[in-house]
Amino acid sequence: MVENKQPEKLAPVGLYARADTPWRLSVAPMIDVTDRHCRFFHRLLAPKALLYTEMITTGALIHGDIAKHLRFNDEEHPVALQLGGSEPKDLAHCARLGQQWGYDEINLNCGCPSERVQKGAFGACLMAEPQLVADCVKAMQDAVDLPVTVKHRLGLDYDISYDFVRDFVGKVYDAGCRVFVTHARNAVLKGLSPKDNREIPPLRYDLVSQLKQDFPDALFVLNGGLKEVQQMQAMANEFDGVMIGRAAWHDPYVLREASQLLWPEVAVLSNEAIVEAMMSYIDRELAAGVPMRLTVRPMLGLVNGQKGSRLWRRTLSDHRLLACNDSAFIRQAFEQFTDSQTVA
Repeated sequence: MVENKQPEKLAPVGLYARADTPWRLSVAPMIDVTDRHCRFFHRLLAPKALLYTEMITTGALIHGDIAKHLRFNDEEHPVALQLGGSEPKDLAHCARLGQQWGYDEINLNCGCPSERVQKGAFGACLMAEPQLVADCVKAMQDAVDLPVTVKHRLGLDYDISYDFVRDFVGKVYDAGCRVFVTHARNAVLKGLSPKDNREIPPLRYDLVSQLKQDFPDALFVLNGGLKEVQQMQAMANEFDGVMIGRAAWHDPYVLREASQLLWPEVAVLSNEAIVEAMMSYIDRELAAGVPMRLTVRPMLGLVNGQKGSRLWRRTLSDHRLLACNDSAFIRQAFEQFTDSQTVA
């Protein structure tokens, strides 16, 4: 049974002014990070940002608990479902599930370099098979009337030629895809961990700029290496949007600051208001049987880099407090943090 209301559908990509697309600011899909609790928290920080699920494999949806994987909060809209897979028929089926559950976009992962996805023959290794990716995109587009987008890298291993990514994008573009989220690094499939793949291969923003020139009616959202809010604003103006990854997890306040810069007319919440909203959410989830440790976890970085942040993290990570199933300790922790700001 679908638990979420069907949202108003996004307009066709071509109808958006480039300065106001849903992709202007987004939070990257991150495995074991961007679950529905994290997305609820990120929505409080950035009212208009586009939020992505963790990558969900077609096998998990076809053979697993659909509700567990697809359930989300109405407050998360706009929210996109990222799928991992390489069988057009399976992806079409899962895209239909995503539409039935009320997601606003379906995204195909062609960028994850982990060994797990390589064993499944999807993720970044799909870039070596652009025709297959095109077939997958076409199958999903035929199955749903949502935007079908692709997240990809610039190349594989140590091939730094522009021709590779141009031909990949071109083949997928010919299948009808018009939104590309481009992580501006190569994916090294052997010898580098996923963490290393986010840091070691050099960033090449110039190649993403070239893609914009070569495919002028497609949208290119820049991902990779974006940590400073002024840089995010500049790149959102240069490209068709930016996608923030680990910075939104480790230093979530940058998401709020980026939102303020990109949408100055949209009010953002104070830390105090965010804490109160999260407490209400946590109480709601507790009533539904969700352990507090899952709902509190996204808040750990809320005050990163500020005096008192260590005590904040330690208190919110205290297993004894979490086991009490009483969100009041979060307000007390925030009051302690606030008091620490006034101590000379």
